[in-house]
Amino acid sequence: MKLSADVFKEIRCPGCLNELEQNELKLECKNPECKLVYPIVNNVPILISEKESVFSIQDFIDQKDTTFNHNQGKLHALARRFTPSISNNLKAKKNYKKIISELVPLSSNPKVLVIGGSIIGVGMEDILHESSINLIESDISFGPRTQIVFDAHNIPFPDNFFDGVILQAVLEHVVDPFKCVAEVHRVLKSGGLVYAETPFMQQVHMGKYDFHRFSHLGHRRLFRHFNEIESGAICGPGMALAWAYSHFIFSFFSSRRMRKFLIPFASFTSFFWKYFDYILIDKPGTLDAASGYFFLGSKSGSVLDDSELLKQYRGLL
Repeated sequence: MKLSADVFKEIRCPGCLNELEQNELKLECKNPECKLVYPIVNNVPILISEKESVFSIQDFIDQKDTTFNHNQGKLHALARRFTPSISNNLKAKKNYKKIISELVPLSSNPKVLVIGGSIIGVGMEDILHESSINLIESDISFGPRTQIVFDAHNIPFPDNFFDGVILQAVLEHVVDPFKCVAEVHRVLKSGGLVYAETPFMQQVHMGKYDFHRFSHLGHRRLFRHFNEIESGAICGPGMALAWAYSHFIFSFFSSRRMRKFLIPFASFTSFFWKYFDYILIDKPGTLDAASGYFFLGSKSGSVLDDSELLKQYRGLL
């Protein structure tokens, strides 16, 4: 998958946000004081400001795995196929339908940036098949859907460019989520939409690239420069219990290989807890105990005051 020509020409230098000039299989910053060069690998531009990122351009030139391991083998894939998942995202599909209904009136061909889009996110099928929406799928990892690689702390696009930005299971994996959300605010048009799903009661996943968790109010404060359209639990306490139980089992063993063998056992003995979330997901107490939350909002020119934030607490404690 390649970027469309109209989007490609708007790519900017992540270091200084100046225009880029294409020269064979590389992009060079036009700013004479910058002149940074970014490679294009397998038709995917690699736009990383190495001074401000934990990632290296060379890793992508060498086509190394970063956050995702895309070569886990047939046996691992087979095991995952026949092992019940302990996860259960109950709101994503409905939320993406809501996003489509909100986006279409904004523009005849809304441009939506997907951050963390190397693979298809849960519930995204409807927005993927919505022909009127131009999805720009980015990640800090190569993958079957990666069109452009960049670090979300420095989004290589001009101000007020996108009609929407999606961050599904992303903000726990960035070093500075507040800076990333500020970048999202910068590249969104006035009134543009942001949609995020971020965990609360989940154990570490993606190893060393896992940094943050947010309560419902903590997640809302992260998006304090946005007007809320809707927010709430995306995955409930049943899923949180299944994750806690599984990692309790794993914690008895130090060997990664042994942990892999234990995944089927942990899954088969805990997956059923997630089904309680069909009953619990919209109850007030779930906002204090959810596995994760979502936020759908629009870019605002004002900032939510912390005293107003506290009034938005909807839990039971």
